[in-house]
Amino acid sequence: MPRTQQELQQLERQSLAPYAQFSADTRGRKYPEPPPQWRTEYQRDRDRVIHCRAFRRLEYKTQVFLNGTGDHLRTRLTHTMEVAAVSRGISRALGLNEDLAETIALAHDLGHSPFGHKGETALNRLMKAHGGFEHNQQSLRIVEELEQKYPGFPGLNLTWEAREGLVKHYAAQNHPSRRKGFNAKSSSLEAQVANLADEITYYSHDLDDGLDSALLSEKQLNGQVRLWRQAARIVEREYGRLPDECRRSFIIRSILNLQVEDVVTTSEELIRRSGVKSADDVRLQPKVLVRYSPERRKLNLELRKFLFKNLYYNPLVHEPNVRAVHMLDDLFHHYMRHPEEVGQRSRKRAHKVGRPRAVCDYLAGMTDRYVILEHQRLFQARK
Repeated sequence: MPRTQQELQQLERQSLAPYAQFSADTRGRKYPEPPPQWRTEYQRDRDRVIHCRAFRRLEYKTQVFLNGTGDHLRTRLTHTMEVAAVSRGISRALGLNEDLAETIALAHDLGHSPFGHKGETALNRLMKAHGGFEHNQQSLRIVEELEQKYPGFPGLNLTWEAREGLVKHYAAQNHPSRRKGFNAKSSSLEAQVANLADEITYYSHDLDDGLDSALLSEKQLNGQVRLWRQAARIVEREYGRLPDECRRSFIIRSILNLQVEDVVTTSEELIRRSGVKSADDVRLQPKVLVRYSPERRKLNLELRKFLFKNLYYNPLVHEPNVRAVHMLDDLFHHYMRHPEEVGQRSRKRAHKVGRPRAVCDYLAGMTDRYVILEHQRLFQARK
């Protein structure tokens, strides 16, 4: 017999820590729906994210390297899948709700623009007089408004807890958990896990892609990054001398493991010291409880500085993205002058949110290759 939702909820009560976010305790959805029969509410959320259009488009959006420049390089989709895997692992170790953490991880980059963070910066500049652009806020807008899959409501109608996890940048007075008589300062532990898993993941896979593209070298890393040296010693001690590709892969695997182990042990101790007994106790904490140890944070900052200097701003990475971003500028101004050329849904939305926001939504939803094709169609044919 299939397990019912009630049985799955009971299993959560038996297996999760008391400070986890239980699906039976959800604050619900904006638009009431009948409960799923054989899934928890967070499992339904996860499935809705995976089946939405914005999720599929992530396959053709830049992570670091311009999409299509290498068959083995990460895209925004493969990054998202890795974040989800790390989120599940950390949540399992801490006794948290894996389904909620995975849902937040899978949805966290739905609002990312084409061409990575440079595209985000360009859209924010173009929208400066109209509220700006920030990909976390855009992810929330996608699941609340922009996806159109269901007849009874806009967006995906995710649970309140899933949407809470997508809000990363807020002032104390507009914290998503804050309500009358409840002065929340933090989000759920599952949201905190997904947020830190994003950082853990891009450290490791950006190293991998940088080495794979030959823009980074082991010699550089051995000389400048203590975290790399630490992991390299572990691999050599356990496996001896390995072939180059295998050695690099195992060093990066070791770095990932070291990060996860540090987060789990540090967070477990912080949670124990805090004395939290429920998910809402967590929300009342003045600081996040899922974090690195101070020493690991120092090592990560050293790695981050190295990656910015040697990878993200390497001309072979930076300049193609900058050229691509100029296409967003051209398209934004063209669509502002010719609103009839944006998609039908965006034209309709312009009456509600204004033309700049509708154009921005249209551009943010594009894949890298679609921006390039549209730019060729509209501009290069005129030359």
